[in-house]
Amino acid sequence: MDIRTLTEADVEAYHELRLQSLLESPEAFLTTYEIQVVRSLTEIASQLKPDEERFTLGAFHAGKLVGMVTFVRESKPKISHKGNVYAMYVAPEARGRGTGKRLLTELINKASNLDGLEQINLNVISDNAAAKALYASCGFKVFGIERNAMKSQEQYWDEENMVLWLK
Repeated sequence: MDIRTLTEADVEAYHELRLQSLLESPEAFLTTYEIQVVRSLTEIASQLKPDEERFTLGAFHAGKLVGMVTFVRESKPKISHKGNVYAMYVAPEARGRGTGKRLLTELINKASNLDGLEQINLNVISDNAAAKALYASCGFKVFGIERNAMKSQEQYWDEENMVLWLK
């Protein structure tokens, strides 16, 4: 298993895995398959370009992208001590092998090196026991629950807000 920062060169593999994640677990993500499938590869590639405040990590097995997670630091001065985890996903064939833990551990290590970053936040669907266990195993703690945080048609999902304090 190889974990590395994705770049614009990974856009096709990233887009394919992102679409898979949205089809498999639509309730876990803010965007939808219908929105993502029509986005241009140029637009997606520009978002994959890593910088000091944003990066996406990919997990590769036998050269195939099987997992991903994105970190985005807050840009406003009063909240720039915080960063967020987005779009965490591990393909079914790579689950149960520590892929998610390795991705999240690398994200934490990389983000911890950012000057002034004090906490990493994330949101997780309340009934996603596997994801919540993974995040807890990496030190994240629940600090709140938002009822009906997301809605699709007439289905609601609650989210748990979690934080990892770096300092």
